[in-house]
Amino acid sequence: MQRSLSIALVGNPNSGKSSLFNVLTGLNQKVGNFPGVTVDKKTGISKIDDDLSASIIDLPGTYSLYPKSADEQVTYEVLLNQENKDRPDVIVIVADASNLKRNLLFCSQIMDLKTPVVIALTMMDIAGKKGITIDTAAMERMMGVPVIPINPRKNKGIARLKKTIADIIEHSPGPLPDFVDITSITGEWLGDIRELCNLPSNYGALHVACNYTELRHLAAAHRIQIAAILGENGFNKARVQANEIMLRYKKIDSIMQQCTVTDSPMKRMVMSDRIDKILLHPLWGNVILLAVLFLLFQGIFWLARYPMDWIQQAFALFGDGISKSMPAGLVQDLIVNGLLAGISGIMVFVPQIMILFGFITILEDSGYMARISFLTDRIMRTAGLNGRSVMPLISGMACAVPAIMAARTIQNVKERLITIMVTPLMSCSARLPVYTMLIALVIPNKSIGGFMNLQGLVLMGLYLLGFFMALVVSKVMDLVIKTKSRSFFLMELPVYRAPRWKNVGITMVEKGKIFIRDVGKVIIVLSLILWMLAAFGPPKQMHAVEEKYATLIKADTAHTDSLQHEQATEKLEHSFAGHMGKAIEPAIRPLGYDWKIGIALITSFAAREVFVGTMATLYSVGDVSNGTRTLEEKMRAAKRPDGTPVYTLATGLSLLIFYVFAMQCMSTLAIVKRETRSWKYPLIQFLYMAAIAYGSAWIVYQLFS
Repeated sequence: MQRSLSIALVGNPNSGKSSLFNVLTGLNQKVGNFPGVTVDKKTGISKIDDDLSASIIDLPGTYSLYPKSADEQVTYEVLLNQENKDRPDVIVIVADASNLKRNLLFCSQIMDLKTPVVIALTMMDIAGKKGITIDTAAMERMMGVPVIPINPRKNKGIARLKKTIADIIEHSPGPLPDFVDITSITGEWLGDIRELCNLPSNYGALHVACNYTELRHLAAAHRIQIAAILGENGFNKARVQANEIMLRYKKIDSIMQQCTVTDSPMKRMVMSDRIDKILLHPLWGNVILLAVLFLLFQGIFWLARYPMDWIQQAFALFGDGISKSMPAGLVQDLIVNGLLAGISGIMVFVPQIMILFGFITILEDSGYMARISFLTDRIMRTAGLNGRSVMPLISGMACAVPAIMAARTIQNVKERLITIMVTPLMSCSARLPVYTMLIALVIPNKSIGGFMNLQGLVLMGLYLLGFFMALVVSKVMDLVIKTKSRSFFLMELPVYRAPRWKNVGITMVEKGKIFIRDVGKVIIVLSLILWMLAAFGPPKQMHAVEEKYATLIKADTAHTDSLQHEQATEKLEHSFAGHMGKAIEPAIRPLGYDWKIGIALITSFAAREVFVGTMATLYSVGDVSNGTRTLEEKMRAAKRPDGTPVYTLATGLSLLIFYVFAMQCMSTLAIVKRETRSWKYPLIQFLYMAAIAYGSAWIVYQLFS
């Protein structure tokens, strides 16, 4: 019979925890949210041995069991709350061997919670380059728990780690001995709290004493009793915590002396330090950063061009085949111009989404993403932020929703609020389909200097434009919002590593699936609704159009095709969708937009990428080619009533600028409301972004008309 257990992966940030999670779970993983908070919850299934499987939970990285951010609070809640449904049977502590002393502090705290523990020692190769040799057998004896050297990137030590976990479950070892005697710095009264809350350890009781007002799982009666016990014994939280850390480091120093050998008192300079002299140089570091971004956006266009062309051609052939095999009528129109047009609007941009996330994963895996934060800290400070704001902003290139959640790691309230307010200005992956479609439509696909693609340069410019506007708005908010608090940016730079290509591949596949599943559902539903709105209209008006063209076609059979096209266009104008677009056309005409673009602006408020699906549906309904032309060809052929093209350079650039700045995302507004706990800030965000988008788009249209 197959048994199952729950395993939690915990560790310091940049310790290799995520790499181990990916090795253990592969593609069998999912992302959700912890109950009651918006912090990501990564879980997966792993086969430990033939009759044992495990549910793996990857807890947010933390440096100690004294949380300072929302992410760390989640880890704290899972490990301390006996009733938490995510509480693990076994804890795997991922410890960085090259920074062992700091990592052992967290290890010792986890051990004292009395849950079965395995220490997975990573970065052994980096420790070796620093001249550090670790006797893992001696360390295991002194720590009293299994210590397994692993290398997730090369799949080394994973089998031994699984066997060790299986042995722990099989033999059910008793409670671990105390790493330090907590009662020696508190007093025996700690046992009263332990008994009151039915806790397995004195150390767990200490954390209840320190945080009883914040732990949500404690009963009100218990809080009152705990407060009374602490008052009677003169409990001083800060003094006890400081004494605890000193006591732990005293024992850790003893372990380090007996279990590690360092070649010299000074750590040898490893390759990362040499590389950093160049990549973190005040001048050359920024030049290289721009070059990396240039290659990223050039690559998105160059690499994605071929699969995108194949997907477009496949859908065009498929649509043509359906049109020829089915009788003309409402059902054929629904399938070809409604459903198929919506699906093609999703699938054609999947290659670019996957490539973007692939590049971002490579930057993170290699250690360069942390250097970007370091390089941009000075720029951030001039705008009222600090380097810690860079990670949410960079994450905003993927999606603003998790990026805004990531701002929880910013401790300064003012800087966190400003970061939340400007993060949606970063061009997310949802904008990428809009950008690429419009760029391909109005920007020539030509090379500059023999190696630079003009379309790729424009795409890079749009991303940089959003970033610099975020800095401008940040500076304005910094001047408006007054506070006396100051913050400091401290960050540990991980060593450079070769990207783990399996991890890159897994991320690309997962993000592609998420785009198809989550965004696809919205686009398909809206496409079908749009098809109905575009196919039907007020009966009198639609009937009048049909009668008008029936008479014209009967009188002029030589021009039947052109008359049928005019009929389809006029029916679309008189449809329900046409009336919606015509209603807002006066407001958007100064930007160069027609009523069809107006409909797309309305629908894309659900999600920016819906713009593409809307265009696919609208131009399919008004088209008589039965799916043989691509969306780009249909849009390029679109004409205004006076015969001029709809998508001129001025209109295309105006639309691009509008989507760089506009808040076209309900989900982002919802998460801002949740994070700020007020509708005031989402409303301000929507209005200021709409004003910038409209004003900038108008200026661009006037300049290029």
